[in-house]
Amino acid sequence: MATTLITGGTVVSATGRGEADVLIDGETIAAVLAPGSQLLGTDVAASVDTVIDATGKYVIPGGIDAHTHMQLPFGGTEASDTFETGTRAAAWGGTTSIIDFAVQRYGERVQDGLAAWHEKAAGNCAIDYGFHQIIGGVDEDSLAAMRGLVDEGITSFKLFMAYPGVFYSDDAQVLKAMQVSNDTGLLTMMHAENGPAIDVLAQQLAEAGKKAPYYHGIARAWQMEEEATHRAIMLANLTGAPLYVVHVSAKQAVEQLAWARDQGWNVFGETCPQYLYLSLEEQLGGFSEEWGQFEGAKWVCSTPLRSRQEGHQHHMWQALRTNDIQMVSTDHCPFCMKGQKDLGLDDFRAIPNGIGSVEHRMDLMYQGVVTGKITLERWVELTSTTPARMFGLYGRKGVIQPGADGDIVVYDPNGHTSIGMGEGRTHHMNMDHSAWEGYEIDGHVDTVVSRGKVVVDGGQYLGAKGDGRFLKRGLSQYLV
Repeated sequence: MATTLITGGTVVSATGRGEADVLIDGETIAAVLAPGSQLLGTDVAASVDTVIDATGKYVIPGGIDAHTHMQLPFGGTEASDTFETGTRAAAWGGTTSIIDFAVQRYGERVQDGLAAWHEKAAGNCAIDYGFHQIIGGVDEDSLAAMRGLVDEGITSFKLFMAYPGVFYSDDAQVLKAMQVSNDTGLLTMMHAENGPAIDVLAQQLAEAGKKAPYYHGIARAWQMEEEATHRAIMLANLTGAPLYVVHVSAKQAVEQLAWARDQGWNVFGETCPQYLYLSLEEQLGGFSEEWGQFEGAKWVCSTPLRSRQEGHQHHMWQALRTNDIQMVSTDHCPFCMKGQKDLGLDDFRAIPNGIGSVEHRMDLMYQGVVTGKITLERWVELTSTTPARMFGLYGRKGVIQPGADGDIVVYDPNGHTSIGMGEGRTHHMNMDHSAWEGYEIDGHVDTVVSRGKVVVDGGQYLGAKGDGRFLKRGLSQYLV
């Protein structure tokens, strides 16, 4: 069993920071030692296989991205990152665990969907991975199958109030699924947008000749997100189901979550980097010489980017400070412009929905520390500790303590990261563009350790296909 000592760094947790050395024995953390401690002998560094000098740097638990879509079939194509390419990019960015979504569609069996995702991921992942289960067809068979998910280590499932004809569940179906959630302890995850109403608005815009990517954001108005969020909250309260609302983008939806949390209800929300930094006006309404107004297709995702003029981005950062939003995931669902996004060249409704961010989440959120929007400890809490607690992994993941997996990132606050496709920039996702082109980060992921193995160090990738293992998760550890 190889041993590794990370020495000289500042260990940062969700609750504080302090100088400490971290000893990893095999795949797990064996000890967190005060600097100069002789508890394990006078010269621990001389007795281990590898020493990582973290002087002047932060030592943090590996990032957990709890919302990714590798190889997701969508809109007549498939997300361009495989489990191999997507998890390798994640590792480059300091993420050491992902939770992806196994898919059951209307008319399909839940068990078959889960088996298909196991087959896609097994032996291909660079880092550890777990699954949520999408329930795209709520019927008696799928409701019965949901009751067996906990035994499979799948302790959360996702419903959609959007995408009629694809994943959509009506209120009666949502109610039935939430009743199973209450019975089993499964966490209900909700895509909260009023899909049928959005489809009407989108059709009306298209008929009026308004087919550019910008109108994707207009069709998916914030009122559609606020209304669905409120409806999901009330159904969850009625049934006693814990509720987790994914990719919250509208400040009005945050207000609904805050109201429910003020009642003491088990209601939670995540947002994504795109809703903190990007906007309807600047990105969806973008223009380039190559693509013209279709440039905005790079940022077509659902929920959509919101208006900066209306202040949604500012409100999202505020919600992260006040814990009205508990986590930041990516909703990583990448598509290339050529051959994928351009399926909607003549109509925004045909553009595959998704942005690639799995590689950049840790850096983009650290920039929020630099600019004073969140604290260093909150950075760790939002990107690692809370995801572990929310999805039944805490103790094994999300913390640097004896017995936890050796998932550790050495982060240099004096380093610099340039994001984008060009030379000297970082981009390892399987895409022909970067949604984050030109972003500059005042920090750098120097070393990434995944279950005791150094997978990124000194600008080199040292991991291998199949390093990652499936994570059987317990029930949420975040509930009241």
